[in-house]
Amino acid sequence: MRDRDLADKTIVVTGASSGIGAVAAAELTARGATVAVVGRSPERTAEVARRAGAEAFLADFGRLDEVRALADRLLDRYPRIDVLANNAGGSWAKRTATDDGNELTFQVNHLAPFLLTGLLLDRLLQAPRPRVINTSSMTYRTAKLDPETANATTGSFSMLGAYSASKLANILFTRELARRTAGTGLVTAAFHPGAVATHVYDNIPFGVGLFVRSPLSRPFFIRPDKGAQPLVHLVATPDGEAINGRYFHRMKEERPRNKQALDDELAQRLWEFSEQITGVSTRPVD
Repeated sequence: MRDRDLADKTIVVTGASSGIGAVAAAELTARGATVAVVGRSPERTAEVARRAGAEAFLADFGRLDEVRALADRLLDRYPRIDVLANNAGGSWAKRTATDDGNELTFQVNHLAPFLLTGLLLDRLLQAPRPRVINTSSMTYRTAKLDPETANATTGSFSMLGAYSASKLANILFTRELARRTAGTGLVTAAFHPGAVATHVYDNIPFGVGLFVRSPLSRPFFIRPDKGAQPLVHLVATPDGEAINGRYFHRMKEERPRNKQALDDELAQRLWEFSEQITGVSTRPVD
């Protein structure tokens, strides 16, 4: 019988309609947690929730009004939220402007999770041992991030550059969230799940998305069940202080290899920029 060590926890998992989010949702419910499965696809999200014995919530992170509506639904449904797993993400081959006036990759991968975290933060801080876990990527190592440039809707564009910058933003957000909530009991961490065969590759040209999820990809990509392991571990590990504000390459802590990931001034500038764009504000704890 599985250890039901999460029986008193309510956990929100975004990007849970497939891939590591779906696997994590099933594992967390098996360990006793009440899980909110958040996804964009009505059919896949409902099916994942049904199989896991969880509840389904729909939101397209390419629309910030849907993120705000999602937060309202979650706050109405759950008087207590213990963990927010910001796992939703994507990558697009061409620069795309959202209806909110942001660059799509940067909005989906950073601004929307930033907004959702801010809207749920007061409820999270009411929990005994709250956590915010952010899915990042090892691509941050080669990223160059300037918030204004990353969110620009015109100019030169690189698919990998945009994705890696947004994943660096995840790490900076994690570090700054830890700083701003110091002393509140909140624990936050970011992680790279590994090269996982998921729908995140669907928008890469030349049919790469189809290849990634085919048997031919097995020598190059790990399956979602392995990719979900770090997420579940960071949610469940009892030693919160050992993970707070840190980045993990799968199960092992990694001191960031990009000097920008350790730039406290950049982390604060990114936070302030994100507040301006999303309209959500969290004051630092002195």
